[in-house]
This record gives sequence, C-alpha cells and structure tokens, in this order.
Amino acid sequence: MQVWINGAAHELPAGARVAAVLDVLGLPGRGVAVAVDGELVRRADWPATPLVDGARVEVLTAVQGG
Repeated sequence: MQVWINGAAHELPAGARVAAVLDVLGLPGRGVAVAVDGELVRRADWPATPLVDGARVEVLTAVQGG
C-alpha cells in the first residue's frame, strides 16, 4: 500500500501500523510526534494503529534551541 509520509510517497506492506513509519524513517520512538490524516496518535497507540492505503502521516521531531 502507498502512504504519504511528510509529503513523500512510501510503499508499506498491507496492514502496516504507525510504528512501521518510524522504522522507514530510521527514527527512534522518543522525541517524535505522529499524526495520521490530521489526527494526533498517542505513542502508546503506535503499535496498534493501522494505516490505510493513501493515509497522510506527518512525523515531527523535537528540536532544541531558540
């Protein structure tokens, strides 16, 4: 299935969960926020939240500084 991650198309296996997105991007599970189709997904729900074909996923990482 195809999902959009931060505006770029990515192929993921059918039934992929939100947690798979972090693997695709090579990101750790900390310091990251994830929204699917405009809805924030709690970190505790990442392993259980399925993605559907065409889903729009936004991944934001925390940045220090000012």
